[in-house]
Amino acid sequence: MRPLLEVIALGPGDAPGAVDGGADRLEVVADMDADGLTPSVDTVRDLKRACDLPLRVMLRANDGFTTSGSELERLKMAAYQLARAGADGFVLGFLGLNAEIDVEATLALVDELDGMPWTFHRAIDHALDHDAAWEVVPGLPGLDAILTGGSARGAASGLDELCSRAATSPQAAELIMAGGGLEADHVPWLARAGVRRFHVGRRVRPGGSWKAYIDADLVRSWRTLVDDAVAAAL
Repeated sequence: MRPLLEVIALGPGDAPGAVDGGADRLEVVADMDADGLTPSVDTVRDLKRACDLPLRVMLRANDGFTTSGSELERLKMAAYQLARAGADGFVLGFLGLNAEIDVEATLALVDELDGMPWTFHRAIDHALDHDAAWEVVPGLPGLDAILTGGSARGAASGLDELCSRAATSPQAAELIMAGGGLEADHVPWLARAGVRRFHVGRRVRPGGSWKAYIDADLVRSWRTLVDDAVAAAL
């Protein structure tokens, strides 16, 4: 099974570059100024019409990682509507007021997904106690990936943490999807540690601009990099 390459998509204009470049999956978000919020139903529907790639859709209503009861209810409704529009899975996760994993809020939303797979996003990097967070998150029902840079500051700061966690825990290696400012020179180290899932956003857009559509050549370069690094690590 080849390694997973997931790219961030903002709308249907991103579909051709992602498909032609060889991406495996799209993470669909809105408002990257807030590091990714829930997209509109129309965006998901239009992307579904534009390509056959699986769509993993963000469920996040504010630029932090906490939530409230009323916000959670809106996200539950959004999950239902986005699933009907073509979402194949979701991206979510919450922290409590003390920067611990908010299991209750997270499960309340997971319960609305009707068994669909989901990713716990980079809220885990912002947890006060990373080891405690990693004891909790992998056991959440339906979870099949954890998007992480290893540090709240991103992959450049968290690379050693990611590699260490993957190398010492087969479960972590299986769940880690390395992202958060991932650079090309991080990939071989992560592959040698056992990571097989990779997530990129700006790096597949000309000039690293969110205003530019995904570029097929840039995606293709990441496809080759990831495949070659994992093959060399086997």
